Amino acid sequence: MWRIKHLIFSIIFIAFLGIGCIQQSILQITDVKQLEITSPTDEVSRGGSSLCSDIESYLPDTNHLDHRPMRYLRVNVHFMNSSDSTKNYNGARGRKYARELIDEATKNLEQNRKMSLPTGNSTPVYPVRYRYVLSSSQGYEQDSAVYFHYDDDLFSFVSRGKNRNNYSRDVIRTYGVGLDSIINLFIMPHHPDSILSETYDVTSAGIALGSGVKLSGIFETRKSARSFKGLVNHEIGHVLGLRHTWNTNDGCDDTPKNPNCWNTTDDPPCDTMASNNLMDYNAHQHAWSPCQIGMINRAMSRESGRVRKMLVEKWCSLDPEQNILIEDSIVWNGSRDLNGNLTIGPTGSLIIHCRVSMPPESEINVLPGAKLVLRDARLHNACGKEWKGINIHSRGKLAATVLYEGSSILENVPSAESVLPSDVE
Repeated sequence: MWRIKHLIFSIIFIAFLGIGCIQQSILQITDVKQLEITSPTDEVSRGGSSLCSDIESYLPDTNHLDHRPMRYLRVNVHFMNSSDSTKNYNGARGRKYARELIDEATKNLEQNRKMSLPTGNSTPVYPVRYRYVLSSSQGYEQDSAVYFHYDDDLFSFVSRGKNRNNYSRDVIRTYGVGLDSIINLFIMPHHPDSILSETYDVTSAGIALGSGVKLSGIFETRKSARSFKGLVNHEIGHVLGLRHTWNTNDGCDDTPKNPNCWNTTDDPPCDTMASNNLMDYNAHQHAWSPCQIGMINRAMSRESGRVRKMLVEKWCSLDPEQNILIEDSIVWNGSRDLNGNLTIGPTGSLIIHCRVSMPPESEINVLPGAKLVLRDARLHNACGKEWKGINIHSRGKLAATVLYEGSSILENVPSAESVLPSDVE
C-alpha cells in the first residue's frame, strides 16, 4: 500500500512539475496574508463556529476514510485479587486473558452493524474509527500493561447492599497507572459474601468512573473473553462521552428510547423493541449510531478535552504511508488531525473549515489547476512542532488557486521572511 500511494504521488508530480521546458514554479505560503482574500461564495455557505461543533461535521466520509485517520486509545488492564490469590486470574493466564479481552473488544469495533431500532429504520452505518492499544505509562515501559494486585480491602466489587462500592473510586486511585492518559480497566470479582447470598445475581457488570472502568463477573462466570467484548466497549463508550440510550435523552436523535430488552423474545414489547446499540443493555451491543460516532470523533478532536489525552498521538510524527491525495471536490467541516502530507491534485478542490493539524515536516501541495479555500480555518501542528506550510504550484499559465476567508490562520510554520519562491525548469 505504501508503494502504491507513493507511485501515484510520483506520477502526478512528474506529469505536472518535471516534464518539458515549460517553466514550473512553487510559492511557499507560511502566512495567510500572502494569499488573496475572497468573499464567501455559494459553493458552501459559511456556518461559522457551528461547523466546528456540529456532530455531523465529525462523521467519517465513507468515500474517503483516510480524511479522518484511525485513532488509537491507550488502555491497560488490572486484575484485582485477594491476598491468597484465589479470586481472579494470575500470571501468564491473566496476561493472556487480558490480551484476548482487548483483541475481542477491538474486533467488535471493526464491523459496525445496522441499528435494530426504530423498527424498519434507514439509519446509515458508519465505520467506527478508533481501536484499542495496550499501553504502559511513563516509568512502566517494561510492563505488559497488565497488572496484578492483591488487596483484601479493595479487590471486590459489590453492586448493592450496605457495602455497595461500585461507585467508589478507591481502587482506581490506589492502583491506577497513567490515569491522565490511559483508560484503566479493573477486573474485579464479586465479594465472596455476596456470592453466598441466594438473592445476589453474579453476572457481568461494569461502571465507568473518569478514566477508570470497573468490570465484574468475568472471573466467576468462567466465560471466554469474547463474551465480554460488549461490556468493555459499553463502559469505554461512557469514558468517551456516550450515555445510556434506553432510559434517557442521550443527545442523539438516532438512538430511540426503548424497554431495555436483553434480547428478542416472542412476547411484547421485546418481540419488536430489542436494541442492539452499544449503549443499551442487550446481548449484542454491536451498533454505533451516526450521532454516537460523531460525538466520539468530536471528543477526540477537542484539543483541551480529556478523551484526546488518551489517544496515541499519531499526528506528532510524519507517516508517508498516510499521505492524502484529493482529486475531487471536498469540504472539510469539523476539526481533524492528519498523519501525512496533503496534496490537492489538478482536478481537486478542498474547502477547509475549522482546525486541521498537519504532522511535523509535512506540507500541503496545491498542484496546477487545483483549488484550496481556507474558511475560518486554522492550520497548525497539534504537538507544537514545525511543519512546512502550503506550496502553490504553477506550470506556465496553469496555476493553483489558494484563497482565504474570515479569521484563517497558519501556525507552527517557518517565518515568512525565510521563504522565497523557487523556479523549476
